[in-house]
Amino acid sequence: IVLTMEAHIGYAPWEVFHAGLAKVLGLQIGTITIWVGGAIGLIVMLCGERIGLGTVSNMILVGLFMNLLLDSGLIRQQSSLSIGILQLVLGLFVISLASFFYISSGFGAGPRDSLMVFLSRKSGFSVGSCRGAIELTVAIIGFLMGGMLGWGTLLSAFLIGFCIQLTFKVLRFDPKTVVHDDFISSWRKLGRLMRKQA
Repeated sequence: IVLTMEAHIGYAPWEVFHAGLAKVLGLQIGTITIWVGGAIGLIVMLCGERIGLGTVSNMILVGLFMNLLLDSGLIRQQSSLSIGILQLVLGLFVISLASFFYISSGFGAGPRDSLMVFLSRKSGFSVGSCRGAIELTVAIIGFLMGGMLGWGTLLSAFLIGFCIQLTFKVLRFDPKTVVHDDFISSWRKLGRLMRKQA
């Protein structure tokens, strides 16, 4: 996510939304990311998606690591357009690969990915199409709240669905077939695994 932000050709769509909301509420963007993740997690749980340890971990850790990486200056803001585009595309594939790893674990998808899978399951559209529609919607709402909208944002909104669809196709992965553990089952599994290692 930080790779896409520091590409400096327009935030990724969710970051436009988070940045806009952060401006409105006067909070750090990573903190807003956590709160938005919690709200989406609650919505998808009420729609019947399972919320597991992976969902909660994703919700909290993504925001914390965003704050740490942004404050550290480890990933530099780009001034070159060509490098910025490459960094944006790299960031989108990193996000896609990360989505594969934690959705396939069965410990619960992240809140935004749970929403993507839920909409895909209910609508019959591909996960890539649903992700693209979500990203475009949140980018527009974020912009209306004062988030930074660049042409890279629109590029990101259209490319993230493609990147996710391509990554899942190459890895022969259908996220709709994964049966996730709920939070308590995930916690018990993790406890058993840790006891085996001890």
